[in-house]
Amino acid sequence: MTGAGARLACALLAAMALAWSAPAQAAGTADAARLAGADRARLIAGAKAEGAVSVYSSATIEDMALVVDAFEARYGVRVAVWRGGSAEILQRTITEARAGRHAVDVIEIPGSELEAINRERLLQEVSLPVFAELMPQAVMPGRPWVATRLIVFALAYNTNLVRPADVPKSYRDLLDPKWRGKIGIEATDFNWFMSLTDAMGGEAGVQLFRDIGMSNGYSVRVGHTLLGNLVISGEVPLALNLYRHFLEPAKRDGAPIDYVYLPPAMAVPSAAAVTRNAPHPYAAVLFLEFLLSDGQRILSEHDTVPTNLRYQELPEGLDLTFLDVSKYVDESAKWRAAFREVFTGR
Repeated sequence: MTGAGARLACALLAAMALAWSAPAQAAGTADAARLAGADRARLIAGAKAEGAVSVYSSATIEDMALVVDAFEARYGVRVAVWRGGSAEILQRTITEARAGRHAVDVIEIPGSELEAINRERLLQEVSLPVFAELMPQAVMPGRPWVATRLIVFALAYNTNLVRPADVPKSYRDLLDPKWRGKIGIEATDFNWFMSLTDAMGGEAGVQLFRDIGMSNGYSVRVGHTLLGNLVISGEVPLALNLYRHFLEPAKRDGAPIDYVYLPPAMAVPSAAAVTRNAPHPYAAVLFLEFLLSDGQRILSEHDTVPTNLRYQELPEGLDLTFLDVSKYVDESAKWRAAFREVFTGR
């Protein structure tokens, strides 16, 4: 056989192997997904036999390390975490799959990026008994991913510069001239802006933020931690869109910062899913189950807002409006442009 013929034969064999292995892996993942209930002992035994699980996550290194350490101690299954930004994980997952390389078992990133991966048919639907403990918005029929934690937005203010009586009670209050030059906003929350203005009546909501900008201006900063620290220092007296999981520990540690949830209070879900062609399907399902149970307790102890209601400590009666993930995937370019026009194009 010539060199070219040998290379062609190898390519054909590789293609045949890929065509066989992907359905076989998918069948293994589907089988593992059925074992979390009555056959849980088989699930654990299968995970221990695999001995490892691969996770791509955008969670902070510190938070995911706590979950990983507890999982490894419980089951003796090694966890390999690749930590990246949500866009990096989206690109890496799709690129690997199109190249026929199935390296990841569990993906944990914001819901909009996970929905984009789902549209590539790369995720396996899983049903777990622990779903019954989650808030209703965490699990949607026919959607192969589940919300694991919430990014909850709040309006924050410097307590040395803003009197309690002056704290806004609505976004419309920000039209008052006393806020001129005092309003900060983080520059990348396009999804927050879409959900917020949708809940405020669509174009009427967009126009309100245009009017606030025309009257009082915005101090636009890149990075939620940076903006939060500027509120603490007093350089920016008030910020529209900071994360609760930054604000709560800062306030507890004595920083001059407090926060309120202006209606409509917004939440963006981060979510997790098992991949359809997971190389370690049993360990993947077991890790997802752990992330939604004991992992939720661990995350809640470090100011993350979990979706498991057993460990959630949001104010009683707080009505959260959730990001419409599918809509944002379809309209992200539109809302990036709208955000920039309102907040940074001025």
